[in-house]
Amino acid sequence: MPVTLDRREGPYGEVVLRRRDEHFEIIANGTFLMDTSDGRSERLLVDAALRALGGTPGARPPGDDRTPVDRTAGGGLAPGRAGARPSVLIGGLGVGFSLAHAAADPAWGRIAVVEREQAIIDWHREGPLAALSAAALSDPRTVLLHTDLVAYVRDPDVTDTYDALCLDIDNGPDWTVTEGNDGLYSPSGLAACARRLNPGGVLAVWSARPSADFETSLRNAGFSGVRTEEVPVARGVPDVVHLGVRPA
Repeated sequence: MPVTLDRREGPYGEVVLRRRDEHFEIIANGTFLMDTSDGRSERLLVDAALRALGGTPGARPPGDDRTPVDRTAGGGLAPGRAGARPSVLIGGLGVGFSLAHAAADPAWGRIAVVEREQAIIDWHREGPLAALSAAALSDPRTVLLHTDLVAYVRDPDVTDTYDALCLDIDNGPDWTVTEGNDGLYSPSGLAACARRLNPGGVLAVWSARPSADFETSLRNAGFSGVRTEEVPVARGVPDVVHLGVRPA
């Protein structure tokens, strides 16, 4: 039986952290989001984006891998620039698999992670999830942004751009956690995501099931190279990562 470790009421509803045997689960408004039992699809989300940029997961960057990384707003490194490491925006923090995987890969430059729930940030900074993410959060390339992802990508005053957007804030484009998240997958939301990407940048969206309609939405929004990568699961429909490239 699961054991509830923490329960919070926030501006977006209830968030719960549970432990089931040796694993942790995050529940939002009664909907299961994710747990620590696997993490393959969260890692594929990051690796698929890097491969779409022409990189190789785990590869050393050109030249000295201690090259300083620009951590200022908009400090992303454009794809294809000699000696540059691509920047990535991860939304959200979740159980930390995507962030930890990106931070463990020297191929990435600036790593920004957006999380709107203070409870989840607390669980990573000083709670049970710190064991998964402490090293990644202390990595000098990492910037934690406590804000709503949908608002962040739409904010006209935000000037940050990235080479990759790796989004995992819902169970998929057709199965959102809160009603307001629907706007992220709408034509205007995808246009906002494109504005957050450098030319040639990659949008990668995790989903618990494939969505042919979302592939069509990506193409209609002007993304090229649209495709879906599957992640086999023990039972049922595979998890997937939807990918699209902002034309250069």
